Amino acid sequence: MFVIDDIIVSESVITEKFLCDLSDCKGACCVEGDAGAPIEESEIGIMEDLADAALPYATEKGQDAIKSHGVFDFDENGEFVTPLVNHEECAFVYFEDGVAKCAIEKAFEKGETAGLSDDDDFNKPISCYLYPIREVQLKGAIALNYHEWDVCKLAVEKGEKENLPIYKFLKKPLIRRFGSEWYDKLCNAVDEYYAEK
Repeated sequence: MFVIDDIIVSESVITEKFLCDLSDCKGACCVEGDAGAPIEESEIGIMEDLADAALPYATEKGQDAIKSHGVFDFDENGEFVTPLVNHEECAFVYFEDGVAKCAIEKAFEKGETAGLSDDDDFNKPISCYLYPIREVQLKGAIALNYHEWDVCKLAVEKGEKENLPIYKFLKKPLIRRFGSEWYDKLCNAVDEYYAEK
């Protein structure tokens, strides 16, 4: 494992390869699973601020779910998650050519979320942006683990073909979450790790 400040990064985040291609998986991570995407309590207010901009891009059923339940729900452990449509896809999903995509991200890319919240960089919940990394809160620290899932099998194959480690594939979301200085420290630690092997 790698410890950068108070962030513990599992070795698999460094060594495993990954390259997501929505044309392969059709955005399955937005549709499959036991609950909605994990969201931070601090993200709820931002998502509420952006909901009106995102709603027009969501499906009709997704819009109904968000209007009925709000921008969050709870999973079986009482953690905050995005609401679902019929216990299936995330309520913020829309479909383009059969591919599940995020309505919040669509509004963000169109510049329709600018100035609506305190975070103009918010393009979707950080758990979605960081996937396949899952963040685990520990006492006094955060652990970053690689979440392996069958729906991402082709992403793993593509990552191996391109020799693209997870931490490089997720450079932008890692910087959004922890900052560029932290990311540079991680890269330096990885360089040292391989130099010693």
